[in-house]
Amino acid sequence: MAVSQNELQTMAYTDPLTGLGNRNRMRDKVIQISSERASDPAPFTIGIANLDSFKPINDLFGSAAGDEILCQVAHRLKACIPDGALVTRHDGDEFAFVLPLIFERASAEKFGQMIREVLSAPYDLGDRNVRLSASFGFAIYPFAGEDCEELLKSAETALYRSKRRGRGQITVYSREIAQEMKRATQLEQALRNAIISDAIDVHFQPIVSLANNQVVGFEALARWNDPDLGFVSPGVFVPLAEERGFIDALSEALLRKAAEAALSWPRELFLSFNLSSAQLMDPGTSSSILSILGRVGFDPHRLELEITETAVMSSADTAHRIIADLRAAGVRISLDDFGTGQSSLGRLRDFIFDKIKIDRAFVSRINSDRASEHIIKAILAMCEGLELEVVAEGIEDYSEAVKLRMLGCGMGQGYHFGRPADGIATLRFLHENYYHDTSAQERVSA
Repeated sequence: MAVSQNELQTMAYTDPLTGLGNRNRMRDKVIQISSERASDPAPFTIGIANLDSFKPINDLFGSAAGDEILCQVAHRLKACIPDGALVTRHDGDEFAFVLPLIFERASAEKFGQMIREVLSAPYDLGDRNVRLSASFGFAIYPFAGEDCEELLKSAETALYRSKRRGRGQITVYSREIAQEMKRATQLEQALRNAIISDAIDVHFQPIVSLANNQVVGFEALARWNDPDLGFVSPGVFVPLAEERGFIDALSEALLRKAAEAALSWPRELFLSFNLSSAQLMDPGTSSSILSILGRVGFDPHRLELEITETAVMSSADTAHRIIADLRAAGVRISLDDFGTGQSSLGRLRDFIFDKIKIDRAFVSRINSDRASEHIIKAILAMCEGLELEVVAEGIEDYSEAVKLRMLGCGMGQGYHFGRPADGIATLRFLHENYYHDTSAQERVSA
């Protein structure tokens, strides 16, 4: 059966799944508005909405359920856009808008908030309901671009910033945001190159026994000093590596370097190393860690892995298996930042930990805030009952160390005992402190 010219035209401008217009339809609409306003270029806005975490839902419930959700999204969007506006579907879970009567930032943000609310209501899949959020990027003509491609690129830059900030965010393009995104992209590329060239360093901060100030181990901390960017905080580049999906490569390089350095320490000292939430969601993490230890020749019994409550909660079942596999090989597990996350007591019941690290938010106020002191007392009493070791983080002066020792805290870490230092400085620290202290103790016991 022959297809008419009109039908071919309709097919070329229509998304076959939802019946909405497609990119071609959007481009024509933008060209039409631009030409109408050529003599007096009044602003108009285009926007892009992207469904957050749509892929996992698609994977979990199947592509038919995913298609049903996309059709429901399309129906909602079509029902609530203003007269004269256009909504189209682009690739996958991305929808776009042309909004002729939205002229400035505040109106674009208000429209985004309205659409966000509309899309957040549950989606009916027959035997179950699912919820979704959406992120938005908007670009205003002519400030963000004078043709469709430029405007789309600007809207995508704004959307990209929204996705970086979390779920359900709304961003309107500006030159400042463009610069921010450009810097983030440059930082990402520099970090990738630094990982490839093995230029990320490991520094070590001592963990001591509060009973005698004797060093018992070191925590490994990532440090990056780029030739062009200078010192980049781990609080910036570690989340970036997680967000862009190469935290595994970074973590593996750091663990290898840390384990190699720790081979030079006395065998009774442990190495403490941080695991990210992304690694606790990856079933291959335990085998990867044990493989690195095997290649380096580092005893798993000397390794302690620090994890946070937030990381554990991201994917509890997978995290449980990873922790069980590592503990079976002799690796010890510390719960980091204890008291600052959610469901702390529930996690202690559900997971097997060897050690708790009390967050510095409590430690720093132990001498000035009775509530912080009582919280630390309660944590110590609970850990004694559960036979868990305790490290107090962020000890910065002598009085904090004395108070924690009096309360019965076993170990401490912080600037009072030593700042993070590179491998060579750490060996020097051990020769000046540890070997001298242990030989003196041996003479006394003899």
